[in-house]
Amino acid sequence: MKSGETMASDVDVDLGRLFESLRRDWLRIALFAIGITSIVFLLAALATPRYRAETRVLIEAGESVYTRPSTADDQGRALLDAEGVTSQVQVISSAEILAQVARQLDLASRDEFDAARISLLDRLFIMTGLKNSPAAIPPEERVLQAFREKLTVYRVENSRVIVIEFSSEDPVLAARVPNAVADAYVASQRAAKQRSNTEATDWLEPEIADLRERVKEAEGKVADFRSQSDLLMGQNNTVLATQQLAELSSELSRVRAARSAAEAKIETIRSAAGRGASLENLPDVLASGLIQRLRERQVELKARIADLSTSLLDNHPRIRALQSQLADLDGQIRAEVDKVIEGLETEAETARLRERELVDQLNQLKAESGRAGQEEVELRALEREAAAQRELLESYLTRYREAVARGDRNYLPVDARIFSRATVPAEPYFPKVIPVTIAAFAAALLVMAIVTLLRELFSGRAMRPAAGEMQPVEQVEMPADRERGKPAFPAVSVHHAGDLEEEPETAVEEKPAPAFVPSSSPLGEVHVEAAAEALIATGIGRAVFVSPEGDDAAATAVLVAREVSDAGLRVLLVDLTASGAASMPMLETISYTGITNLLAAEAQFADIIHSDLYSECHVIPIGTADPDRAMRGLDRLPIIMNSLSTAYDLVVVECGPAEAEALARLMDDDTQILVSVLDPADSAIKAARDELRQEGYDTPLLVTPVGHFPPPAPPGRDVA
Repeated sequence: MKSGETMASDVDVDLGRLFESLRRDWLRIALFAIGITSIVFLLAALATPRYRAETRVLIEAGESVYTRPSTADDQGRALLDAEGVTSQVQVISSAEILAQVARQLDLASRDEFDAARISLLDRLFIMTGLKNSPAAIPPEERVLQAFREKLTVYRVENSRVIVIEFSSEDPVLAARVPNAVADAYVASQRAAKQRSNTEATDWLEPEIADLRERVKEAEGKVADFRSQSDLLMGQNNTVLATQQLAELSSELSRVRAARSAAEAKIETIRSAAGRGASLENLPDVLASGLIQRLRERQVELKARIADLSTSLLDNHPRIRALQSQLADLDGQIRAEVDKVIEGLETEAETARLRERELVDQLNQLKAESGRAGQEEVELRALEREAAAQRELLESYLTRYREAVARGDRNYLPVDARIFSRATVPAEPYFPKVIPVTIAAFAAALLVMAIVTLLRELFSGRAMRPAAGEMQPVEQVEMPADRERGKPAFPAVSVHHAGDLEEEPETAVEEKPAPAFVPSSSPLGEVHVEAAAEALIATGIGRAVFVSPEGDDAAATAVLVAREVSDAGLRVLLVDLTASGAASMPMLETISYTGITNLLAAEAQFADIIHSDLYSECHVIPIGTADPDRAMRGLDRLPIIMNSLSTAYDLVVVECGPAEAEALARLMDDDTQILVSVLDPADSAIKAARDELRQEGYDTPLLVTPVGHFPPPAPPGRDVA
């Protein structure tokens, strides 16, 4: 869409005129609301009142901790979880309980439960086939169908509470039905437990009798096998042969230790005798009591001899008598040592004989113990079977006694408790005449107001041109097109928004008018406002600015771009100056990514387009990429410009003091060249215009920013 077409079709909603239609049509809105409210009031007043009551049931373990069976824990947990409570909701609303309550309260005799009593309108529907006849349904099914429509059973979220809710035309019945349903549910639960208890006792009686016979038979097999296999039991419930084998092994170990000790003692004595050592000093010899006494007598005689030797000679009779006694003691000691050695040898031989005897007995017991072990395995299998049958019998007896006791004492607690019974409601829940009437009145007012606003909006009376209001300017006579013989820009006039309301069809028109130029315009240059107005009116898609006087003249492109943007068009300024003179006043910096980054393939379109700090205009700065690298991608510039022209209503390109032949990549069929003028007397202006004409371009439009006063800058910003 061209920018001129956009401006011509861009309109806003006049809110004042839109809501003025409400004041103008208030009487019709009020009459419609009152009529609807009256109808709703009559319908609510004539409607049959309905009453609602509810009963609440708590699902909990009714069994006492002192009487709870040992196997009831898992069942209790399953009943109290979320799935268990939801299952009880389905049980309460089952057909069995509802039919029982319907028969108990004789609901079939009430008109609200008898669907066979149909109205005249329903008869017409049945005759035309639009509705099935209720008479084809059995009476009990019709009652249950009506019962379910009026009954609501649900579980309170995150709890074990079940609510039984019922609505009816009769307040007393509205309270009786949920109470009766709750009582029937509790009674059915108790009956189910009674039935389960009875079935358990009936099944356990023959099972217990059969188990008793099997236990007796298993225990008899154990006793018969034990007697036939001659398996005598010793201490610790072990077979006697196994116990004797263990004891004999211990005895054999002790005898072998004694034999080894005796042989070691004999070997020690023999070794001492071989070395010529005194045998009287050996531990086993010294341990003999007789040898100890003889040694004491020997020491005593040696002492007396030594004492007498001080006064008597060796041949003295007394000395000789004592020496004779001492020689006898030595002979007795040697004889006693020989006896000790002989005793040790006898002890070792005895131990060897006992060891051989024990080894023979141990071999016999091993064979007997192996046979007893095999028989013991079979015996234990029989005992395990008997024990298993006995344990099963005991468990069955325990359960049977519990079931019989519960049946005899009539102790069958239900896992549900009615903690809130329904009471007769005092007021109906439907219809609420006053709230419904007020709501109907408010809804009627709202609907009628919306209808009025939509009608006013679609009629076009509430529409006005868009708010891009500009001051009227005199018509501009543009330079003539050399080839076509007509002005490069047709003359336009811009009106106030109020004028557009009165004459919406002549907002933009072409008519002759004197050229709008400054008071002293030797070259025919125009102001910024006139240039912006001409670009808007002609629908030019691309405006290329050339600034022969340098970077200072680049402000002209910025001012024109802002003027067009303020008029409501989507405008983009592309800075192709070497110093960034055009984007610097708009962004206050030249450090942003820009066109050179895009040409060097370092950025995308979304990265290089920035917003002007002082208007709605967008800007692409010169960028931060290497110029040499960017120049290698200069062939992509026409494609980039075409893409930008597609996205924006007007693309303004500031080229700085560029040569005419360098503008070829920026031109297309919808492009206008403009020359920025600061000093008309500057020879660079005339040279640039002549150069553009020589290159075959249309006569450029000269634009000067002199005398233009931009709007105030936003708070906290410097004026660029």
